[in-house]
Amino acid sequence: MTINKPISVLFVIDGIEFGGGERVFLQLIQGMPKSRFTVQVATNHGDFFETLKRLGVIVHPIDFGVKVSFRNIYILSKIIRDNQVDIVSSQGARAEFYARLGAKLFPSNTMVVSTIATPVEGYDTGLFKKSIYLFFDRFSDKYVDRFIVVSEVLKRRLITIRKIPAHKVVKIYNGIELDEYDPAVFKAEAATIRKEYNIRDTDYLVGAIGRMVWQKGFEYLMRGAKDFLRPARNVKLLMVGDGPYKECLQECAARVGLRDNIVFAGFRKDIRNILSVIDLFVIPSLQEGFPMVTLEAMAMAKPIVATRIDGITEQITDGVEGILVPPKDPSALAQAINKIIDNKELALSFGAAARKRVEREFTVEKMVTETANLFSSLFD
Repeated sequence: MTINKPISVLFVIDGIEFGGGERVFLQLIQGMPKSRFTVQVATNHGDFFETLKRLGVIVHPIDFGVKVSFRNIYILSKIIRDNQVDIVSSQGARAEFYARLGAKLFPSNTMVVSTIATPVEGYDTGLFKKSIYLFFDRFSDKYVDRFIVVSEVLKRRLITIRKIPAHKVVKIYNGIELDEYDPAVFKAEAATIRKEYNIRDTDYLVGAIGRMVWQKGFEYLMRGAKDFLRPARNVKLLMVGDGPYKECLQECAARVGLRDNIVFAGFRKDIRNILSVIDLFVIPSLQEGFPMVTLEAMAMAKPIVATRIDGITEQITDGVEGILVPPKDPSALAQAINKIIDNKELALSFGAAARKRVEREFTVEKMVTETANLFSSLFD
C-alpha cells in the first residue's frame, strides 16, 4: 500500500508519569520530519500531557488509570478514524492493549507499531496484576504489524520465546541529546550540589541513580561500600532515587557504620546536574532493559562500573568504557570501583571512550531517522 501524503502518526502512551517511554516519544514527536509525518498523541492528563500542549502538539486525553475500559477502545478507534491515522505507535501494557484493539478491531488499514523497552514479564508489579497484563499482551500481539525493541536481547526474546516472526521485530536503540550533555557546561551546578550535600571539593564521589527496588541491586553496592569508603581516602557515595527499598538501604548503611559516608539524595529531576558532580558512576542492577541513565552517564564522559547483565552489555564493553562485574557480587563491585578510584588515567580513558560510543551509536538523531524509516517502510 502506497501513501501520497504525509503519514499520520498517533503516539499512544499512558503518560501517568513522565518516564523513559514518555521521554523517547517526546524525542520522536519533536524530531520526526514534518515534510513526511504529521503527529498527534493520546495520553493521560499529567506532566507529559501538559508538556505536549505547551509545544503545540495535538493531544487527546485518555484515562489510562482505569484497569479495563471498553470505552478507551472506542475513543481511540474514533480518534483513528476521525483523523485518518495511518500508524498507531504505542508503548506500555495498558496503552498498547487499547491502541492495538482500537486500531484493528474495527475495519481499518491503520498500521500498529509497538515499542517494547521492558517486557511485561519484567514489570515491577504483583503476580496477579502481571498475569492480567500478560494475558492482554499476548491476546493483542496478533494486531501488531511491527515491534520496536530497544536491545538485542529483547529482539531475541520476542522471536524465540514469544514466537514473533523475525521480520516483525526491529531493534532501534534509544538516543541521547548530545548537545544537552556537555560535561564542560555543568561545572557551576556541580559545585552547587556538592555544597547542598556537604561534599567537599576534595571528596571523590561515587554515584548511583535509580528507583530503589530489588531489580537495581543497590543492596549489593551497600554490602561492598565498606571496601571502597575507607577512612584513609576521601570517598563518598551519593545515592539518588526513591522507592520501597530506600529505608532498608539506609538501615544497611547505618549498620556497617557508613551513615556519614553515604548521602541519600532522594528523587531528583536534574539528573544531568547530578552526573556532573559524580566522579564514578555505578550500576549494580540485577535486571535491566536498556537503561537511559547509562547513556546519560556515558554522554557526560563518566567512567562506569556495572553488572554484566543483558542490556548493559550492549552499552558498555568491559575494559573499554568501564568495568563489568558479575551481579550480586559486592566484592567484585568494590574491587572494580577501587581500581578506577586509584587510577586517574584509566578513569579518563573510560570516560572519553564512553562519550565517543554515545556519539557513534546512541544519538537522538540516529533513533529518529531509524524510526522514521521504519514508519515509511510500512507503506512501500
